[in-house]
Amino acid sequence: VQLQASGGGLVQAGGSLRLSCAASGRTLSSYVVGWFRQAPGKEREFVATIGRSGDRIRYADSVKGRFTISRDNDKNTVHLQMNSLKPEDTAVYRCAADWAGWGSGRDHDDYDYWGQGTLVTVSS
Repeated sequence: VQLQASGGGLVQAGGSLRLSCAASGRTLSSYVVGWFRQAPGKEREFVATIGRSGDRIRYADSVKGRFTISRDNDKNTVHLQMNSLKPEDTAVYRCAADWAGWGSGRDHDDYDYWGQGTLVTVSS
């Protein structure tokens, strides 16, 4: 499966963005999907994950209550709605797909396929 993340941009603190992860090649409903981010000079960080049928949703503590992950299997897309953005949310965001679904979804090693990132910049 090929993944393409989009929707990043520049936003002021307190604003919102909606990221999308579009799949091609295979049906995305066959995969657990996760979002990760990496800020300059920092390690890759788990953001959110969603199960194949929209269940088993988990968030990093740093985004809980502000971000919402969802999926539209008919459109082969997973979204990440990001509200109340903070400067510390600035990072390159990447989506990833996990075929087996055995892990917690929080570890980047759980995932088999990765899309290119989309840059989110939050100004103060």
